Amino acid sequence: MKNSTHQLLMIRPASFGFNSITAQDNAFQNKTSSHSPEGVKQRAQAQFDFFVSRLREVGINVLVIEDTNTPEKPDAIFPNNWISTHTDGKVILYPMKAENRRLERREDIVEQLKTKFQVNSVTDLSTHEKESIFLEGTGSMIFDRVNKICYACISHRTDAKLLEEWGEMMGYEIVSFTSKDENGQDIYHTNVMLSVGSDLAVICAASIPDQEEQAYVLNRLKETGKTIIDVSFEQMQQLCCNVLEVCNQEGDAYLTMSKRAYDAFTSEQIEAIEKHVKIVYSPIPIIEEIGGGGSRCMMAEIFLPKK
Repeated sequence: MKNSTHQLLMIRPASFGFNSITAQDNAFQNKTSSHSPEGVKQRAQAQFDFFVSRLREVGINVLVIEDTNTPEKPDAIFPNNWISTHTDGKVILYPMKAENRRLERREDIVEQLKTKFQVNSVTDLSTHEKESIFLEGTGSMIFDRVNKICYACISHRTDAKLLEEWGEMMGYEIVSFTSKDENGQDIYHTNVMLSVGSDLAVICAASIPDQEEQAYVLNRLKETGKTIIDVSFEQMQQLCCNVLEVCNQEGDAYLTMSKRAYDAFTSEQIEAIEKHVKIVYSPIPIIEEIGGGGSRCMMAEIFLPKK
């Protein structure tokens, strides 16, 4: 069991654009752009393609699936919110808050996974959407798969009760807390303030205002042997926590991130990171600005056994 996989699922966008519905509680989104909607889409596709090429260059396997033209799905590039996969052959589908994001869940993608990987069960939690209960995959939950711990900040997109039920179903310890940005606004997804790898954790500890909760989270990370890279609110805003550890086919660990995040880390932080993993980064500015998500959001990890 590892905290990182060498196989990723990524969705090449067909109609990437600003999603006014998700912008209601995603402070990272920015509607302002000098490009036309068509220009935004084309730039997002080009940045996606270059990012995939960078990952493949270092030996990381990427399964790229094309988004469908209809219905339009402005956030299809972020598949980690609707699916997670696990080493025991489980596939879990998740309830999402924005109605137009629910269109991203595609049965044909699950069927395609079944042709390449061993899928023993598919658990669909999306029925909770009828009750306005949401749990948005590995946006909401950060997994320490080795120690079977799930870290999650409670928000409109991460329901506390469903989170506990998920933990019982999967046999994970739940470490939940409240996280806010420097303006006191709830952090919409845990993966913009925390990343947990095999030996590293990147966290904006200051975003956990309750000192007891903050201490508990930091202690749990330390107890499981993580070297902690604690970033500032400004660095969190530059998506320094929206990073993901991935392995290449030789088993070398890489921390994947955007160029924006890489440039925001201090030289001392980069040095500390590179004691544990190599770094691979790529520029995705239009995706970050318009979509409000970073490189981690673009990657759904595949932990399923190969056939």
